[in-house]
Amino acid sequence: MAEDMKKEVDEELAEGVTSVDAEATAEETKADDVTAKNPSQTETEEPASSDAENKDAQTDEGATDKDGKKFFGKKDKKKDKAQEKIEELEDKVKRQLAEFENFRNRSEKEKTAMFETGAKSVIEKILPVIDNFERGLAMIPEEDKDTPVADGMNKIYKQLVTELEALGVKPIEAVGLEFDPNLHNAVMQVESEEYESGVIAQELQKGYTYRDTVVRHSMVAVVQ
Repeated sequence: MAEDMKKEVDEELAEGVTSVDAEATAEETKADDVTAKNPSQTETEEPASSDAENKDAQTDEGATDKDGKKFFGKKDKKKDKAQEKIEELEDKVKRQLAEFENFRNRSEKEKTAMFETGAKSVIEKILPVIDNFERGLAMIPEEDKDTPVADGMNKIYKQLVTELEALGVKPIEAVGLEFDPNLHNAVMQVESEEYESGVIAQELQKGYTYRDTVVRHSMVAVVQ
């Protein structure tokens, strides 16, 4: 009896093991069939995973780059605009400085010209006084030249001439020199044995220059 029961148990165990082996074999066969039908599935799954990872990495990296470029792009644009504005302002300042420099130079020239014009005007008014002093001194007789009046007139005349020379006023030389229309004004012609033709023989009125500019031409007589 015991032997019969043991025999039945062994048979059931054997059937169970056989059934498990059959199911395992069936599963392996099914897996082989699937692999045979789709031979690239196994191969593509791993690259797909790798591609997915690369895609994710690229996406992340691309997002970072995109964000970074977008951010730096805005920053560069802002920087470019700021640099352009700085350059524009610098150019504007340079132009204004150049205009101011031109204005200052022009103002200096105008002021100098106005001063020169004013100085010439004053000098022209003083020159007749010089002429009158010279005529007055020339009219004094030799015996009266040592009198206080004559001495006083002579000192005033010399002081006036000295001050004018200090300002740059100088008499124009005439007698014995060749006639120069830029300096002399010929009012008559004379005959002379001392001077050649075209040479100034007589000065009728002194001419003066102010800083190398003629204030008044000399009135002269030129040899024929």
